[in-house]
Amino acid sequence: MFKAFSHIYIEESILDHFRTKEILNRFPNAIPIPIRHYKDSFNRNSQNFRIQKESPKLILAEKKDQFLYKGSDFSPNFSHPHFYYNTLALNCIYDCEYCYLQGMFPSANLVLFVNWEDFFSATKEFLDKNKSLYLALSYDTDLLALESFFPATKAWLEFAANEPNLSLEIRTKSTNYGQIAKYSPNPNVILAWTISPQSIIESIEHGTPSLQARLKAIGQAIKDGWKVRICIDPILRVPEWQTHYQSLADTLGKELNMEGILDISIGGFRMNIDFLKRMTDVRKDSSILFHDFEKKDKIVSYSKLETEEILNLMSGALKKHFSPSQIKVSYS
Repeated sequence: MFKAFSHIYIEESILDHFRTKEILNRFPNAIPIPIRHYKDSFNRNSQNFRIQKESPKLILAEKKDQFLYKGSDFSPNFSHPHFYYNTLALNCIYDCEYCYLQGMFPSANLVLFVNWEDFFSATKEFLDKNKSLYLALSYDTDLLALESFFPATKAWLEFAANEPNLSLEIRTKSTNYGQIAKYSPNPNVILAWTISPQSIIESIEHGTPSLQARLKAIGQAIKDGWKVRICIDPILRVPEWQTHYQSLADTLGKELNMEGILDISIGGFRMNIDFLKRMTDVRKDSSILFHDFEKKDKIVSYSKLETEEILNLMSGALKKHFSPSQIKVSYS
């Protein structure tokens, strides 16, 4: 996938930034193209997300403002009063059919912000004022999947080691745990893996590691002493979904140490209605996007009955192997 970065667009103001140079060194055959502002490329009209996804480009930029955003209602906040996320990168190297990013962004190109110190400063300022912060790092991207050429996860682990009031969630589908395995586990850091049945990984989560590969990474993180969250979200009503997800629950029970799992978060499909409309316009081959969804306000989701069926089946299957207190159900 990384070979796809044949061109790298770079804001003129950061051409000499040391992180720009480090990234360019990782892609010596890429053609660098100076630009005024990343939005001139990323937000331009008449882009085709699907075509770009076949050969995405990199865009290196400097984030000028808004280093923290309040967490979305679509994501569980785990009862934390200050749930926020940041955007060190925009877009993902993977190509999951249900991903909201393809409905939110006009471009499939990957934006990387190189001025991490400004993100750290904004986070420190928030902590000084509010005394605590639950921060999701991998919100509009899969940060750990980029670690080999954009080592932001390592930098945030080092930053968090000196900020006892900061809680981090790093969510991923990658198997790049080895990139951060040398760090001592921080009790305020949660490594969260999104997993799905292998049949769904193969047919819907294009380009992502296999279930077994993810479980191997998860198992090693648990063994090393990290807090680990499992995310089975969204649970999709594909043909024979009951069999697939019950089998997934059994696999988790068999292969993972129950004591090492902080919790298992489960949820059904839900999305902003405008995002879904854009997605169905460009992804007409994806059957999961053309379900007879229920519409309420600006949100589309499975019907209440369908959602309850999904969550009841999955929570029941998981309770055969895990404590009920470990299972967190998201109805939003």
